[in-house]
Amino acid sequence: MSLRSRASVAGLFAVFACLSACQKEAPKAPPSAPVPVTIQTLSLSSWNSTVQSIATVRARESVALTAAVSDVVERVHFESGDEVRAGQLLLTLRGNAQDAALLGAEASFVEADQLYRRQQQLVAQQLVAKSTIDTQRAIRDGAQARVAQMRAAISDRQVRAPFSGVLGIRQVSPGTLVTSQTVIATLDDISSVFVDFQVPEAQLAQVQLGRQVSGTVAAWPGEDFDGTVSAVDARVDEATRAITVRASFDNGDRQLKPGMLMDVRLYQPARQALVVPEIAVVQVGRESFVYRVKDDDTVERADVRVGERHDGKAEILEGVVVGERIVVDGVGKLRAGLKVRDGSLPAPGTPAAASAGQPK
Repeated sequence: MSLRSRASVAGLFAVFACLSACQKEAPKAPPSAPVPVTIQTLSLSSWNSTVQSIATVRARESVALTAAVSDVVERVHFESGDEVRAGQLLLTLRGNAQDAALLGAEASFVEADQLYRRQQQLVAQQLVAKSTIDTQRAIRDGAQARVAQMRAAISDRQVRAPFSGVLGIRQVSPGTLVTSQTVIATLDDISSVFVDFQVPEAQLAQVQLGRQVSGTVAAWPGEDFDGTVSAVDARVDEATRAITVRASFDNGDRQLKPGMLMDVRLYQPARQALVVPEIAVVQVGRESFVYRVKDDDTVERADVRVGERHDGKAEILEGVVVGERIVVDGVGKLRAGLKVRDGSLPAPGTPAAASAGQPK
């Protein structure tokens, strides 16, 4: 072997020796610290199933007020937004011709009635034939009918409230020519309101009269309105395979207005279920899973089937069981195999942990 070859071999041995020494002297990396998370032990809790739907608020009674005949408005007896009673006079149309015709009809009736009474006395004395008084009775009755007809014509020129409620914006003024198609104002009874919503056919068994219903509207954020199921339609819609359910809401403070959009929830009787905070469930596509904490405080993925969700909670139908521990907060920084600790407890080795372990 040449001198150069021997020098190369010696250099290689020196490099290997240096690497071995460095590896022996290099300190080992400390194990990673447990990830602080919030851990919950699963248990059964009370759970109310709900059927959720979007619906529109409707007045208990609602009508667009119109006149029965065409004529000119003589007087308006209300203002926009007034609360009125059933039968209250709202609008009067001109009726001069009808008033005059009524006076003529009443005069004719009085004359016919007086003649009929005189002929009755003559019949008793057998001075007039019975057929004569029968004819006069018919004349009197015809005059009376014309009086009733004229009074009805005058009544048609008075628009009255058909029920108690709140009037909308006034659409006419004195002097306006109205027809039977002219809307004078709207009238709504909103002392209580109805909400009609759709329930899928598959959930029909959960719908019963008197069940509690809760609703929210955008106009009053954070406020719940309570109602009850008052009616269920007799038919299922063949196109949507849903049935219409009507809920009644008391509206004494007039907060709910017809036409409002309401988010409705129909509650079922409470039952025991496995419920977790919704943030504990990780959703990846169609798959749902939670992080289960094993006995050695490492986490593993547990695929679950999620039932209903509401109020920030989710019902777990399968995948985990009562007594197991899962991570409910901090799942975004986890992966299978990581070690975790409950962040609500002091970390091991800290003064707080030492004092927590001392007997009192």
